[in-house]
Amino acid sequence: MKIAFLSPFYPYRGGIAQFSDSLYLGLTKNNEAKAFNFTRQYPGLLFPGKTQFADKGDVDRHISANRVLDSINPFSFYKTAREIIKYKPDVVLISYWMPFFAPAFGKIAKLLRKKGIKVTAILHNVIAHENRIGDKALTKYFFNNCDGFVILNKASEKDLLELKPDAKYIIHPHPLYDHYGNKIDKTEARKKLNIPSDKKVVLFFGFIRDYKGLDLLIESMKNLDDNYLLLIAGEVYGNFKKYDELIDKLGVRNKINLQVRYIPEAEIPLFFSASDVCVLPYRTATQSGIVGIAYHFDLPVIATNVGGLAEMVEDGKTGMVVENPTSEEISSAILQIFNNDIYKSMVPAITEYRKVHSWSSFADKIVKLAK
Repeated sequence: MKIAFLSPFYPYRGGIAQFSDSLYLGLTKNNEAKAFNFTRQYPGLLFPGKTQFADKGDVDRHISANRVLDSINPFSFYKTAREIIKYKPDVVLISYWMPFFAPAFGKIAKLLRKKGIKVTAILHNVIAHENRIGDKALTKYFFNNCDGFVILNKASEKDLLELKPDAKYIIHPHPLYDHYGNKIDKTEARKKLNIPSDKKVVLFFGFIRDYKGLDLLIESMKNLDDNYLLLIAGEVYGNFKKYDELIDKLGVRNKINLQVRYIPEAEIPLFFSASDVCVLPYRTATQSGIVGIAYHFDLPVIATNVGGLAEMVEDGKTGMVVENPTSEEISSAILQIFNNDIYKSMVPAITEYRKVHSWSSFADKIVKLAK
């Protein structure tokens, strides 16, 4: 099958670009594919982070992508459609994660379908994490110009069908990332991060945004003794001041190692190798690529039961599911998973989970839907 894939790719950074790189490589194993990328993803004024582009430590997987789409330039919508039509694909995949992109994606999809080209949307989020007035109307506009949908968790099914009751779709769990290299020695990793070798290390990893509940995890540290250490690694979207103030208010600074910066991919093995368990204390979620990274490094996951997040964790086998996003329940789960070194016994189940969640399998399911 001949596939065009419109999405952020390297040199953009973040989970969507990493996802797209991995899926593209999975698609090209048995199909012909071409990547179409952004010339501008977000206007600088609307982007809350420091930069949208990859760090020198990020992995360039050498995907040749046509950088053509400017998210806020309508003329580029037509140009993107023309470039894709010229390629003559059997199907076009479009990554979708927030309504901001719906006008561009919706117009492009509409132009493609007029030429008889089918459009399949890969939905990272059906409903945006931060809802705004007009979001549903924009999302419906894009969805109504799609032929098929791929959702990454069961929890998103209801949201999709509310917006498009006649949707043709498949559900497939978020595949596990496999390009971050190998684990390194735990003692050496901790030495580089200035973490004592005898600590029970809990990791929070990724971009720091309000919906991810880092404040709840910080609060949970007050219920844990000095044997526990919280490693916070990631760039903050906005300001870290409120978290700093909370740390001081609770008097838990001695239990926290702060690495509040963008973590390039080359350093990812360092943080996951130094940790014992990864915690996702999210208030809302669809799914998360962080779970996939944790499993790649044989790290159990504690996740709150929000959105489709719990679908990625086999409770008691590959990690633990916290029913409610509260600091008390999170600290209780942390204590439980370290009791009698339960987290160490979860590695075999994580290994099995990893075997059946490959990018090639995911790509094959998408092609089957398109056909």
